[in-house]
Amino acid sequence: MNVADIPVLSIMLAIPMVAAALCLFVRAELARTIALTATLGNLILGVLLWMSYDPAGAQWQFTESAQLFGPIGWKLGIDGISLTLIMLSVFLMPICIGASWNTIQKRVGEYMAAFLLMETLMIGVFAAQDLLLFYIFFEAGLIPMYLIIGIWGGQDRIYASYKFFLYTLLGSVVMLIAMLWMIQFAGTADIPTLLNTDFPAQAQTLLWLAFFASFAVKMPMWPVHTWLPDAHVQAPTAGSVILAGVLLKMGGYGFLRFSLPMFPEASANFIPLVFGLSMVAVVYTSLVALVQQDMKKLIAYSSVAHMAIVTVGLFTFNQQGIEGAIIVMLSHGLVSGALFLCVGVIYDRLHTREISRYGGISVNMPKYALLFMLFTMASVGLPGTSGFVGEFLSLAGAYKVSTWATLIATTGIILGAGYMLYLYRRIAFGPQVNADAAAMQDIGGREMWLLVPIAVVVLWMGVYPETFLAPIRRDVATIVDRIERAAPSGDSKLMAVDPTTTRFRVAHEPKNDVAEGSH
Repeated sequence: MNVADIPVLSIMLAIPMVAAALCLFVRAELARTIALTATLGNLILGVLLWMSYDPAGAQWQFTESAQLFGPIGWKLGIDGISLTLIMLSVFLMPICIGASWNTIQKRVGEYMAAFLLMETLMIGVFAAQDLLLFYIFFEAGLIPMYLIIGIWGGQDRIYASYKFFLYTLLGSVVMLIAMLWMIQFAGTADIPTLLNTDFPAQAQTLLWLAFFASFAVKMPMWPVHTWLPDAHVQAPTAGSVILAGVLLKMGGYGFLRFSLPMFPEASANFIPLVFGLSMVAVVYTSLVALVQQDMKKLIAYSSVAHMAIVTVGLFTFNQQGIEGAIIVMLSHGLVSGALFLCVGVIYDRLHTREISRYGGISVNMPKYALLFMLFTMASVGLPGTSGFVGEFLSLAGAYKVSTWATLIATTGIILGAGYMLYLYRRIAFGPQVNADAAAMQDIGGREMWLLVPIAVVVLWMGVYPETFLAPIRRDVATIVDRIERAAPSGDSKLMAVDPTTTRFRVAHEPKNDVAEGSH
């Protein structure tokens, strides 16, 4: 049957919801089986969705629409950008269930239910075509992750879970107010309609800031990133995988779906702000990562640096930069998830994340060391891996806007190579000074099934990125067509402050309607 003939998106939302309800009422062994079956079922549907998607067809495909109540409608649909992020979500979820198979022993049913609920909400974020429906999915995703960290996390899990919840919630309250104003102004909550609505110039600035307050925390951007290391360190392994793999991408998706196309002039005005924060994040968090002694915390800080490359690419206002940002999001979701899994593998054996407790494990764990090396190199951006493709495109796009920003971002990549290779050397090579680390067994069948699929996709994306660029190319071009009227070009024309209007405008250029933000 053609996937387009059935409400596949609603089915993908319903499967984990039903499975979550079942997990609450069955014993632990059956809950694990139900969760794995449901996530594998959604993965199969995701593959069918990918195969049925037509990059040359309508912009919005597999659409569904029904009125719920008040201004909220059940409107679903995807473009190529949504498709790739949904595939990332359904690909990682069975791996998360497998990673939790033996490590989670208490309240297993509730744990599996939380992850299944998380899958529903993640797919809903990327598929929603109603503004308020998007907000419900976007905010509801806080609840299962809050529970996962707070119940099954580490020693300081309560502090980390509250910090995660409060940081991400406070910014979103402002975004809700902005959404309500947009609905009143446009007379609709339909996202495709709002994408082509020209909001007043003065309103765009306030609306952009309101959305930025939420998306910047979600990314997370410096300096509102401090919740992320605590959340990663305290979360169980699978929680860290899904947090880094998918939840951080919701901020980037928000910039792509709302901030850039809906508020193009405001987005152009705030390029110096975004570039400035991103440059600080790339360098500062890389330096912080260099001195970490906890493996999870090091990878968490590296996530902030990589997501800064995403914001740089998104705000280049050109095809190369935005495509690169999306590929960085996909690559980071895979690579960071795999790195957290690698940490979980040795943590399960030695029950410590202190780097100094390891060393020389390539002798007794050669298969583990090989896979860990691959993901380390992908994080560094080695050509032939997924990390290279996205970073190269993002920096190529950034070079058209600002030479200095590109140089600083490249410096961050060099620092990234420093801390990741330093981490790998201290864990895999050197003398085996700790007998307990030297006695660890190599990865077994279950762990191979978790890591090898990610390794295959990482290499696939690095060798033949066209598979992942083709679905998003037209949608990125649509965004660029929408925002190019406000796009800067080159350092000499980057953005300067117009003191008469307290707005940014292109330096050394005569004022015009676009520069002033009017329509």
